[in-house]
This record gives sequence, C-alpha cells and structure tokens, in this order.
Amino acid sequence: MQQADPPPATTTAERRLTGGLLTLSAAQFLIALDFSVIFVALPSMGAELNLSGSAVQWVVSAYSVFFAGFLIAGGRIGDRLGARNMFIAALVLFGVSSLLGGLAGDASLLLIARGAQGVAAAALQPAILALVNTTFPAGRERTRALAVWGAVGASGLAAGVVIGGLLTTVSWRWTFFVNLPFAVVCALAAPRLLPGRAEGGTRIPLNIVNAVLCTATVLVFALSLTLAADSGWTAPATVISLVVGAALLVLFVVQERVSRQPLVAPVLRRTRSLVVGCGSSALYMASVAGVEFYLVTLLLQDGRGYEPLAAGIAFLPLAACITLGNVLAGRLLNILDVRRTLTLAFAIGAAGLILLGLSTSSHDYLTALLPGLVVSGLGHGMIYTSMFVGGTRDVADHNQGVAGAMMTTTQYAGGALGVAVVVLVLGTDIGDGAFRAAFLLAAGLAVAGAALAWTGFAATPGKASASAPDGEAAQDAPAHRTEGVRGRDRAERSLAGEPPATGSAGR
Repeated sequence: MQQADPPPATTTAERRLTGGLLTLSAAQFLIALDFSVIFVALPSMGAELNLSGSAVQWVVSAYSVFFAGFLIAGGRIGDRLGARNMFIAALVLFGVSSLLGGLAGDASLLLIARGAQGVAAAALQPAILALVNTTFPAGRERTRALAVWGAVGASGLAAGVVIGGLLTTVSWRWTFFVNLPFAVVCALAAPRLLPGRAEGGTRIPLNIVNAVLCTATVLVFALSLTLAADSGWTAPATVISLVVGAALLVLFVVQERVSRQPLVAPVLRRTRSLVVGCGSSALYMASVAGVEFYLVTLLLQDGRGYEPLAAGIAFLPLAACITLGNVLAGRLLNILDVRRTLTLAFAIGAAGLILLGLSTSSHDYLTALLPGLVVSGLGHGMIYTSMFVGGTRDVADHNQGVAGAMMTTTQYAGGALGVAVVVLVLGTDIGDGAFRAAFLLAAGLAVAGAALAWTGFAATPGKASASAPDGEAAQDAPAHRTEGVRGRDRAERSLAGEPPATGSAGR
C-alpha cells in the first residue's frame, strides 16, 4: 500500500502559527477573565471570610495596583529575557497565585494571592502583545492577528462577569480555580507553538534603578487613585500618596534623561503613533471599558436589584457585541486606516453610552439597557483592536514589550482615574439622575477619544500600516519594515523546527 506524503512544511508552519495565535488569545482571555470574574463574587467572599468593606475593596485593588505598577518593568524584562520565556514564567506564577487564592482561609493570604496575580498579569500582558507583533509582520496579517487576539481578550471582560455569576452559585473559590486550566494549557503549548528568541537577536540591557523607580512611581499613583475612589481626594492618605508619587515621578524622569540605558527608549517617547495610542487606551478605559463596566454592574445590582447570576446573564449581549466589534475593526482597518476606524469606533462607543444615560429612568432591560449595551459593545470591540494596531505599528521588534506595557499602563491609569471621578459624580445618594450624569460623562470622554484619534493619527488611505513613523522612528522606517519581515521569517523557522538564520539574514 502506498504511503501518504507528509504535509508540506509551509502548511505545518501555518497551523502552528494559528495554534500560537490561539494560545496567545487564550492567555489574554485569562487576564481579562481574572480581572472581571471577581466582581460578582465579592459579597460571598466577604461574608465567608468576615471581610470588612475596605478589605473587600482591596481584593480588587491589590490586583489592579500591582498590575499597573509592574507593567513597564515587566515589558522591559520580557524584551531582555525573551517574550516566550516571560510568557511561560508569568503563567506559572498566575497558576500558583490562583491556587493560593482559591485555598485562602483569611484576608491576608487572599490579598497576597491577588497581588501576585497582578504581578503575573503585568509580566504576561506585554509578553503576549510582543509575541503577536513579532510573529506577524505589520500590515494585513498583523491586523488580522490582533483582531482575533482582541476579540477573544476583550470579550473576556464581559464573559468574566457571566462566568463569575455561575461559579459563585457553587463557591467564590472557583473564581480563582477557573484560571488554572488556562494557565496550564497555555504554558504547556508555548514551547511548541510560540517562537523563541532568534540567535543574534537584540538584547536590551535592564536598568535596575530605573525599573525600581518606575515601578514605585506607578504603584504609588495607582494606590492614590484607589484611595481617592475609596476615601476621597482630600483624605490625608490620598494627598500624601499623591505627593510621594509626584516626587518619585520627578526622580524617574531625571534618571531616565541622564541614563545611558533608559527604561523607555527615547525613540519610543518620540514615536507619535505610540503616544497617541497610549492616550487612546487611557480614554478607552475611562469610557467604554472600565467605567462602563463599573457603572452597569452597579446599576444592575444596586440600582435594579439583580442577583449575581442575573447580572452576569444581562452582560451576555455586551460580550457578543464586543467580539463582533473586534471582527469589524479587523476588516475596516484593511479598508480604511487607523485614523478613520478608531475615530468611528470611539463615536459608536459614545453613542452607546449616551443611550445608556438616557435610559436610566426606565427599569425595563429590553427597551432601556439592551440598545445601549449593544451599541457600546460594538464600539468597545472596535476600539480595542484599532488602538493596539495603531499604537504599536511603528515600534521595532525589540521594543514591543515596553510599547505594549506603556499602552496597558495608560489604559489602567485612565480606568482608575475615570472610576475615581465617577464615584464623585455618583455621590452617596445614588439615583437614576446620578447614573445618567455618570454615563454622559463617560460618553464625553469617548468623544474626546474620537477627537484624539482624528487629530493624532496621520490620514493614510488604504492599509492601516502604511503610515511612516514620526521623529527618529521615521528615519528607521525601512529598517522597521524589514524587521517585521525578519520577525515573520524567524517565527516560521522556529515553528517549522528549522535553525534560525545567521549573518546578514539573521535577527
């Protein structure tokens, strides 16, 4: 009997590229899931462990503060050690900390576990984005990959609320244990499906002093925003932390300017698309992402009396529309450009928030909340993909980890600041009018995002990646495009099991 021919090497490489993208998307889903799955479990968690109101709040804040604080350092460490190595190490830490959180018998161990999850997520997030951007060259292929990654990851925020409601009916501990299968599967798949560091690849030195200053600065500012939302802007602890954060920021900036090996390379600070992408990510989280989730969760459970499971189910249309928005963005970016697509996305998100604000006087879900959730969900998904495509398109491979970390740090900062301001708008006596004002404020921030996208990104008809970088990056544009091709070549060689190219063709 004649033996069948083995599949072509290119087909095998393509399948592994697809498997690698699914692995990265699943890891991104894990980060988003872990952030939102905890919300509906907080009351049950507090009741079983006898947690005070402030302790329950810190179950969320411990994750967020450490996540924000370690992002930049995590991105640079990943650039130095290799994104795949960082990816695997972060997943191991994520799994261990999730297991500890699920087994916690008191508040101290629970908060330690949440802080460790935040550190793990801070290492994992930039590694994921770096692997996506170095595996797929800028243009149609990277846009398609980011659309898939974004669709899976962004929907994890909404899916987490639904899954959290379901798991809490059994035990709040399962909101921690649910992370373990994702962490184990992704860590085991990474060595086979994700490209490693090519021989001769650029190794970025790590400036320890700058990394410590950066981490301390972001940690203190994140703590300040958390305290502001919890205790108010004039509380002594809030004021002291803001002053300390400002002092650390000055020290960090001075150290970056005099250092031969700054944590954030000067070319990144001069890359306009990255700066605009960071601003867009902050306004995204302060409007259609973090603030909207906070407001809708509060409206459903406190304003309308929904049980956790019912509140989770109410989020399902939002999750579906976020996924659809990611798919639409992936197609529009190849027809229009980042400027038009991201502006349109923010405008759609603003329209959805306005609908939600105008519907707060009605208690009917189908006619009042659902239309706003559908429209804002589409905008949410479109923004998520578009801002990462635009923000990282002009960044060389060896800086992708820090670039992704910068965007995620500003994303968190925008969300934390937005929630702190919204808490002031809602006040102590939360009624329909307060919810309306808060939703309309978020809509205004989304409009600001549309204005930033329109004025910040260059008008470039055709492919989203056609723009040349600004400043110093413009001089390196041909090298960057070559870097993207080389990145794909490295990926294909690695995935196919071939040795990496050396000499002039390497890196």
